[in-house]
Order: sequence, then C-alpha cells, then structure tokens
Amino acid sequence: MSKALIIAEKPSVANDIAKALGGFSKHDEYFESDDYVLSSAVGHLLEIAVPEEHDVKRGKWTFTHLPMIPPYFALNPIAKTESRLKVLNKLIKRKDVTTLINACDAGREGELIFRLIAQNAKAKQPVKRLWLQSMTPNAIRDGFTHLRSDEEMLPLADAARCRSEADWLIGINGTRAMTAFNSKEGGFYLTTVGRVQTPTLSIVVEREEKIKNFVSRDYWEVRAEFVCAAGVYEGRWLDTNFKKDEHDPEKRAERLWSKAAADSIAMACKGKQGNVTEESKPTTSMSPGLFDLTSLQREANSRFGFSAKNTLGLAQALYEKHKVLTYPRTDSRHLPEDYLPTVKDTLEVLKENHNYNQFAKQILDKGWVKPNKRIFDNTKISDHFAIIPTGIVPKNLSEPEQKLYDLVTRRFMAVFFPAAEFLVTTRFTEVSGHQFKTEGKVMTNPGWMAIYGKDAAGDDEKEGGGGNLVPVAKGEKVQTDKVTPNGLVTKPPARYTEATLLSAMEGAGKLVDSDELRDAMAGKGLGTPATRAAIIEGLLTQKYLLREGRELMPTAQAFQLMTLLRGLGVNELTAPELTGEWEYKLSQMEKGKISREEFMREIAQMTQIIVKRAKEYDNDTIPGDYATLKAPCPNCGSVVKENYRRFACTKCEFSMTKVPGGRQFEIEEVEQLLRDRTIGPLQGFRSKMGRPFAAILRIVRDEEIKNFKLEFDFGQNDEEGEDGEGVDFTGQTPLGPCPKCGGGVYEMGLAYVCEHQVAKPKTCDFRSGRIILQQEILPEQMAKLLNEGKTDLLPGFISQRTRRPFKAFLVRGKDGKISFEFEERKGKPAAAKKTAAKSDGAEGAAEPAAAAVKPAAKKAAAKKGEAAKPSAKKAAAKKPAAKKPAAKKTAAAE
Repeated sequence: MSKALIIAEKPSVANDIAKALGGFSKHDEYFESDDYVLSSAVGHLLEIAVPEEHDVKRGKWTFTHLPMIPPYFALNPIAKTESRLKVLNKLIKRKDVTTLINACDAGREGELIFRLIAQNAKAKQPVKRLWLQSMTPNAIRDGFTHLRSDEEMLPLADAARCRSEADWLIGINGTRAMTAFNSKEGGFYLTTVGRVQTPTLSIVVEREEKIKNFVSRDYWEVRAEFVCAAGVYEGRWLDTNFKKDEHDPEKRAERLWSKAAADSIAMACKGKQGNVTEESKPTTSMSPGLFDLTSLQREANSRFGFSAKNTLGLAQALYEKHKVLTYPRTDSRHLPEDYLPTVKDTLEVLKENHNYNQFAKQILDKGWVKPNKRIFDNTKISDHFAIIPTGIVPKNLSEPEQKLYDLVTRRFMAVFFPAAEFLVTTRFTEVSGHQFKTEGKVMTNPGWMAIYGKDAAGDDEKEGGGGNLVPVAKGEKVQTDKVTPNGLVTKPPARYTEATLLSAMEGAGKLVDSDELRDAMAGKGLGTPATRAAIIEGLLTQKYLLREGRELMPTAQAFQLMTLLRGLGVNELTAPELTGEWEYKLSQMEKGKISREEFMREIAQMTQIIVKRAKEYDNDTIPGDYATLKAPCPNCGSVVKENYRRFACTKCEFSMTKVPGGRQFEIEEVEQLLRDRTIGPLQGFRSKMGRPFAAILRIVRDEEIKNFKLEFDFGQNDEEGEDGEGVDFTGQTPLGPCPKCGGGVYEMGLAYVCEHQVAKPKTCDFRSGRIILQQEILPEQMAKLLNEGKTDLLPGFISQRTRRPFKAFLVRGKDGKISFEFEERKGKPAAAKKTAAKSDGAEGAAEPAAAAVKPAAKKAAAKKGEAAKPSAKKAAAKKPAAKKPAAKKTAAAE
C-alpha cells in the first residue's frame, strides 16, 4: 500500500499533526498510519559548502583563487543533526513512500529546509505542500484538504535557494578577499564580512564615530518654584515662539545658549506675580502588542540584562523542554484568527496559578477575548505567530526561565485588558512676559497596567509625565519664589545596548533611501528574529564588538574594517541597501517576475566587483580621510602621514601601528607621542584574552634597525635604576609620606612607590598602582590619600566581575594598606567603613581583581592585580606583545 511521507520542520509540529489527523502509531524517529509516514527535521539539516575539488584551504586565501564562484553548490550535513538526516533519507527511500508532503514552516526558510533534504536524498517522488498559519487541530485538518501543488511553490523555492546561495557567495568571497588584502604583508589576518553582520557592525561604528566626534555645548534651563494657596509647584521656562531647526537638532524650546540670557530671565521673574492658564484632558495608553522574538529580546535585555543569545536559549527551553511557551523564533506579534478558543483554554489554566488568577479570571468573566485585528490577524502572520504561554502548567523552572515566562505571560494577559486612562494637565505660568510650563499626569484607571503593578512601564510601554499638580484657583495670582538658571551640557548619543541594536537591526529598512527598497524591507530589517542574536554574538566572538556592562563598543578592528570597505568603495557591505535590494528582487521572484538565473548572474557580478576593488589597492593606497601630523618624524624630522594601517614617515623607513594592543590612537595622542617620545598611562588596551590593561608608550631608538620604534613600558626598566643600585629620586618632590615606613612616595611609571621599595637593599614593600580597576589615580589624589588618609570620591572604578562602574573612596589603613570605602546610602545609618574592603588589592595593582573589594580576597587580589610588581610585570609585558619582542624588559607594541 502506497503512503505519503510528511516532513515537518520540528518534532513539536510533527506531534501536533499526528494528534490532529489521528490513527498514528509512534516509532523511534517517526509516526506511521495507514496513509502516512510522518517525521521531521530539527531546523536546517544541511548547509552549503565549497565543492571539495574547488576548495582552497585556510591560510592560502590569496587573490589568485578569487573570486570563488563554483559551478555548483555542494551540500554538507550539519554534524549535530546528521542522525536525523539519515532517518529522513531512509524514509524517503522506502518503497511504499510514493508522495512527499512538505509540512515545514510556511515561508522561505521552511521551503529551503525541505528542498535541501529532498535534493540530498535524490528524491524522485511528486511533492505536495501543506501551508499552515495556525496549529489548531481544525487548521491542520483543513490544511490537508487544501494541499498546494509543487508547481505553485517553485517560485518560493527559487527565492529560498537564491537567498541562501547569494549569502554564501558574498560572505565567502568578501571574507576571503578582505583576509587576503589584510594578509598581503605576511601572516593570516582573518577578516570576516557578510550581508547582515557587516551592515550591523556599520550601524554600531557610525554611532561610535558620532560619539567620538561629538563636541558638547553649554546651555541653560531656567526653573522656577511658584507658591499658590494650595502649595508649591515647579515650572520650566520655554520659548513659545520656538521653531524646530533641522540643521541643529540640539536646539529645544526650553534651552538657552548663553548664561547672560538665563540670568536675565531669572532676574526679571524672581519675586514677581504670575498668571496661570491650564488645560486638562483625558488620554489613554493601549497595552503593548504581543511579543515576537526581537521585542522579547529587547525587553529581557532592558529589564534583566539578558543577552539576545541568552533570551533565545531560555525561550527555546521554555518551548522545547518545558512546553510552556509557543515557538519563539517568530517575527509576528499577532495570533491566527481561529485562535480564540485556544486563548480561552490557556487563560483557564492561568486561572489556577496564584500569580495570574485574578487577571485571567477578569479577562474571561468580562468577555474580553473577542475578534480584534490588533491581536488576531492572519495577514500579519507568515511562518509563525506571536509568543504566548501554552495551556501547560510550568514546573521546575530556573529563576531566569521563570522571569522570561512571567514576562511573556503578563504581556499575553495585558493585551486583552482595556487601555490605561490618565488625566493630563498642562499648566502655563506667565511671569513678566516669560512662560513657564508644568505638566502633571494622574492615572484615573490603570487598565492593563494593573497587571504590572508599580513596574508598569517596560521597553515598549514607557509613559512620561509628572504626578498630580497642586490646584490653582481660577484667577489666583501665584508668587514666584526661587528662579534658578541651571547650567547643563549637551550629551552625545548613547552607545548601543543589545536591546537598542536589535531595534536598529529590525528597523534598518528606515535607513534605506529608496522607497521601493524600503517597502521591500518593511517588517524584515537586517537578519531575522532567529538569526539576530547569533549575528551579534558572532561580532563579539570575532572581536569586532566588546561588551562593557550593557553597552556594545566597536573595537579598533571594527573601525579598520569600515575604513577598508569605505576606501574600497564596497558600499554593498556597509549599508542595509543590499538587503533591501535582495528582498525586493526575491519578492519579485516569488511572484514569478524575475528568474533565478537573472538574480544569480547579478550576484556573480557583485562578487566580481568586490574582489576586483580589493585587488586594485595596497595597504598604503586605500583612500580615506587620513591625517597629516604636525609633529615631525623622530628619525629624520620629515612629515609623518596616516594611512590605512600605520603612521609612516614620507621620507624614511619610520612607521608605527595605529592600533597598539587593540587600542586605536587618537590623532592628538600620536602628536604628543611623536613630540615627547612618551605618553601615558593610557587605558583601553586589550590583552589577547580580551582583558583591559593600561600602559605607558614610548618611542625608543633601536640600534639594530637604526631607527625608532614603538614600545609598551610598564615601568620595569626603572626598577633597578640605571646602574642596578636602586632608583635615585634626588631632585624630585615626594607626593607624601609612605604609610608603612614614613619614607617618601614618588610617581614611577605605572605605580606610586616608596623610595625604600626600590632602594638597595629593599626595606619597604609599599606600592600602589596608577590604574586601579580602570580608574586612574592622579598624583593629586595619591597625595591626598597619603597626607589626609582618603581620596575624593572617585567615580570610574569598573568591577571585573560585573563589568559595571562604581564609585568609591580610597582610604589609608592603620596597617599602611589601601582599601575601598563606599558612600553611605541614604536611609542606612551604618558606617561606610564597615563595607569598605580591607584589602591590599587596591594597593600596588594596575588592574586588581574585582575580589579586591571583598575582605576575604585580600591576598589573591593583591597577587592577581599587582601588575607593577616584578613577578607580575613579565606576564603583563607579554600580553600586548605581538610580532617582535621588546629590547630589554620593555614590551614591544608591535
């Protein structure tokens, strides 16, 4: 008896189909009934690979072998799912299987997964397509009565293959071309690029460039306190005639650009009476929409600090292992129109959970689950619908899993609740011809916000406005009491976090100029919800980005790549237009208006152009906005110019890298280094392990090469003194008395040392790092510590454990050791010293461990952090070294 083999994309979908159709018996890797054999993939089982006969192994990527456009695309099994592929191959080759039914997800990727499986198995059977947008039993049974023909699906299959093959061609050739370019002078410098990852990186680099180039401006705001019979309220001055300036977005109605103007307003209004006009009107706030993966990742990052990768992993576990959430890799925020009964069943289950019962009961009792296009809309669903809880009661969830489940469940219930209602009052107080604005916002009905309690405003539901205002009687004159001109400065744009970068990737289509391409990218953006987390993690792994707390910072390697691509004119890889163009053409292909061959010819041409441009330049000829330095060459006195990778003399052989120790030079720093032959200590260097460190840089004469070179200096050359008899501080003024022996403490390299610590014989061991947990301790602060026992409150310490900044004082202990002391928290009378760390981790360390702030970690912290001590210096000196070892004990910067 002949049977049809149904191939679903995931095991959970195969289970749903088996239940909906009925009559199946379960085997190890498949189900079987009288009419069907049913199994599934587990996502992608195959990937495109270079055909073996055309492959060029890593390390031999030269322009000779590029571009690589193979005559066909080979397929390789993905190792971790190869066993599932073997099962499907075996089922396809069963003699009783005469038809294949593609039940993979309804979209481009689902089509590709099935087509590659069939291609790999050399399947000859006719194919039918199950197209589902809802997974209710009725929808599944209905889908099987309306199977689509293979001919109908061929345009979608062509578009799916083209997207996959085009990504491969651009990624492989772009990566190998840029790697070959950067490896021209020897070595192997892997430089990865891709259609999605490189425009994503470009977004972060452009933001960082804006931050670096930002020049803050002083401005003033005038605030006044007004006294009326019922109490006091505050108002902020604003220019009622203000018009938005497109050329200067920093201009605002409330900003004044001179202190004199602000002082003039304050003087004109102080002590005068004011006339009040106000308007109150009701307003509402709808609940945010259901979660898709990207909005869930954003919210979890904002609320809990979860990375996008971590959120996806937790959501996947809640879906696969615990079965308490629906499929998470979705880009839809809507539910199918036939899902009302399923939603009601889920709410019935939530009624039994004490965390949610009052809200679930309210929704059901008041009949709030009803047809509503804001929630139930088939046109807003492609492969999958929004993430919602299932009807299964969660058990044994970890704390992070519980947080994410709660986030999804509350959002799910909130969407059925009515809008929150507010009364918004806008009050204008006119004094001496000047207007002051005051706003008040009072919640009159919490609506959906009741579900969140005090924590109502999440990433998607922030609400602005102040609280209730004291009332002013009609016609009452108010008295102007305090009028304060507040001096402020404009701030650069904020760095991206994972939450904001995910938003930027999702909305990348807005950055595209062409209306046609922007429309093609609508709802798509860069990457898919399922791949965006992996793209960000890839950029982190490839050292293009660094995490600093919650912020994402581009590395020098990222800036160098952007300089290279911009210089080569490879705009296709730095802007989202390429994705827009592809999406437009692939959508045309899905409609049968563009052929697969035509599209792939254009991709081959683009590949040729990328490689051709990379071949046309050398490292010192890459175009760019490069600087000509004012400071002369230390070797011959000629002009030094910047190029793609180095600062090089125009006459002699002197040159030095732009990126020592993973940190890119600022032009002002290079000028100082060339002029003074030394600079530092500078922070922001990174070891090969990615750990930050500080160092002094020097330009020194190397007699072997008869030229100058750049070196790191950690101060160890000063340890023994020039004659090996200790260091002589004659003529220098000590910063203060040594807290251990009373001798003088002097600045030396990256440390502050007691004169008896570097004497012969050594009679004291006091030493304190110039840099402690990335906070530079300036000489005046060290003098204050030595003479008064305590520094000012220093704001820039960075915890090694959490990577978050903290403020602390450095204090001198009775035993001469230095420890941290923290600010007293308001409302907590306990003395700060009780929480201060009694540890020598703050003492003697260029970068002590975070444990240095804990009493129990005294010795470990001191050992781990004392980069300035001789035993630790050698290791520290090795960190930044690259090709050539430094002369003597000074680590080389290159």
